[in-house]
Amino acid sequence: MNLSLGFEPLQKTSRSVSQIVSRTFRVKGVRSLVIAVAIVAGGTTSLQNAVANGDTRTIYIENMHTGEKGAFTFKKEGRYDPEVLKKLSWLLRDWRKNEPIDMDPHLFDLIWEVYREVDAKESIHVVCGYRSPATNAMLRARSKGVAQQSQHTRGKAMDFYIPGVNLADLRAAGLRLQRGGVGFYPTSGSPFVHMDTGGVRMWPRMTHDQLVKVFPDGKTVHIPADGKPLANYNAAVAELEARGGKADTQVASNDSGKGIKTFFASLFGKKGGDDDEGADEAPTKVATAKTSPVTDSDTETPAARTPAAPASRVAMAAAPVPAARPAEIAAVLATAQQTAQATMAPLPLKRPNAPVQHPPVQTAALGPVPLPAVITRGTDAPAPSVLG
Repeated sequence: MNLSLGFEPLQKTSRSVSQIVSRTFRVKGVRSLVIAVAIVAGGTTSLQNAVANGDTRTIYIENMHTGEKGAFTFKKEGRYDPEVLKKLSWLLRDWRKNEPIDMDPHLFDLIWEVYREVDAKESIHVVCGYRSPATNAMLRARSKGVAQQSQHTRGKAMDFYIPGVNLADLRAAGLRLQRGGVGFYPTSGSPFVHMDTGGVRMWPRMTHDQLVKVFPDGKTVHIPADGKPLANYNAAVAELEARGGKADTQVASNDSGKGIKTFFASLFGKKGGDDDEGADEAPTKVATAKTSPVTDSDTETPAARTPAAPASRVAMAAAPVPAARPAEIAAVLATAQQTAQATMAPLPLKRPNAPVQHPPVQTAALGPVPLPAVITRGTDAPAPSVLG
């Protein structure tokens, strides 16, 4: 009995199945590889677009003066939504005059990133958004902390706090982004932070140790209160300039003219939109009983309030003033030199006092005055006796 006859078809069938399976797996393998490459390529492109343009972004904002609030998806698939930007601009209008301005969209990107950085849960409580020039002038007359060319008047700044988030953490998050100005007001009637899309700067300046805690690698364009940059300052400046930013580059000088430079810096300080600024615009309408102070609508000073998250107090160092321009220095030098010469010039000797000319005293000529009889009695010669 030939058993091979019975197995030949089976062997042929087995080889055929094996070839088909192998061929199928090869096709599927190639197809899977192509799909995988496409997914990776597509994912990379998607990631690049997300990094370049940003994902869909939504912020939750409440105006503490008007009580208006809402969720605003200002960016969709990397594109700003003009209609939503208009709504945000109206929400952040000058509430005193009901006057809006087109707010800088990059400001919302900045606030959105800070919100994510601190892992916030509550809405952003806005103390001040846009400020009209007239309102800014009024606040400037009341407070020395208001810049003449405030970023608020340009629609590039926001003063805010977030319930449940430490104010110092908000400041640190803003500083780490190095996108603009960051002001810190923990002792204000309504504590807040200021953030804007102007030049990269901070006020008040942190101490050296405080800044190192925010930037352990020393890679920052921010300058501590002592005026000495951290270790990787130059690298940070290069990165900032590469993306078109600018920094406040006030550094300390070790030369002998430091005292003179400090003197001139105290005389000349730039008064522009990048000034250290911040006015205490206390909320005037109670939105929630727990988070908003009750105040008079015409005052900037709120009643006592208990913040949801008390801000940690930090040492507030005085911010160095920008150095003077050469022309201004020359003018002051000339004035100082003239003043010094005038002070050192010898004074003329004092002239003696002229003798006082008194008019002559005239006396009347007096004749002989007869003495009283009581005195002259007995001095006269006796009268001759008459004899009879």
